Amino acid sequence: MSAPFRRCVGGKRPPHGDNQRVRRLPSIAALACVALFTASCTGGSAPIEGDAGTSSVVEPSATPAATASPSAAGVVTITSADIPAPAPAVITLPDSSPRRIVSLASGAGETLAALGVGDRVVGRDEASDVPQISAAPIVTKAHATSAEKVLALQPDLVIVDAATAPLEALGQISDAGVRVVEIPEAWTLADIAARTTAIAEAVGIPPDAAASVIAEATSAGGATPQADAPRVAFLYLRGTSAIYLVGGSGSGADALVEAAGGIDAGAAAGYEAFVPLTAEAVAALDPDVLLVMTKGLESVGGIDGLVGLPGVAQTPAGRDRRVVAVDDTLLLSFGPRTGALIEALRTSIGTGTA
Repeated sequence: MSAPFRRCVGGKRPPHGDNQRVRRLPSIAALACVALFTASCTGGSAPIEGDAGTSSVVEPSATPAATASPSAAGVVTITSADIPAPAPAVITLPDSSPRRIVSLASGAGETLAALGVGDRVVGRDEASDVPQISAAPIVTKAHATSAEKVLALQPDLVIVDAATAPLEALGQISDAGVRVVEIPEAWTLADIAARTTAIAEAVGIPPDAAASVIAEATSAGGATPQADAPRVAFLYLRGTSAIYLVGGSGSGADALVEAAGGIDAGAAAGYEAFVPLTAEAVAALDPDVLLVMTKGLESVGGIDGLVGLPGVAQTPAGRDRRVVAVDDTLLLSFGPRTGALIEALRTSIGTGTA
């Protein structure tokens, strides 16, 4: 029987391993906690749905400000279909390798597919949506896991990360004799290697196969933003829950923007990840381009609703309506498609392909 699962609390964690940060593809509940934490530290108000206190909730204006230019640029979308999954590695595994894998770590199923074991994935998280594992059922909702659903799949390996919850469910899975392996989260290009290597080791995949996937995922890194590079602000939007946050240093988006040759406006303004969106915060960003997730943009009513948020219409990005929307499951995946995503971002934000 496998050893009982214990969440590692004393070892080295990636920068977002603590409970005070928004995790990849965060749930509404997680964002609420982060917004409340941020407000308590800054004295600001947290835009939380259903808050009965005195905190102000950000409300989009009915119409965009007159300074917005409808005839200027518009939304550039980057979808998962635009960034196809790389061809799976061709590998030979020992007989002892797991044959029924459930991937609960956000986006790890995509890495498993790239490593050549997509056919062994029998359950996946909702962020892993590449064709090679599309037949595997989704067994998470946000980061919440059902032990019953997982055990019904009869896995011999379950892969989790620091965001996978609840711990009680993971304990039930481990207590049933299933091997549960926690892998590091990834919030920068540099983190991809450790995460991919940990997944490969858990399955028994040869190091050279992992090295190939890592090389492709990080191939577009290394750009140094110039002083006149476009300022790109990442906004996390969930209009249906009145959650509007500004990304910043450590948000994950900052690493992508900088790798694409842009200046992350949140990091440049001194913001940590994530702070409530206010007119004052947006003014400090002074972005040339707004980077959002596709569902987030939809949740505020599209570009008109986005420009109607406090302060947005007064920024260069708001006036020119320059918005880049990336699929939710793709933007902060930090997996096999990250290199290709960065190339697409370079084109979208106007930094070229250098």
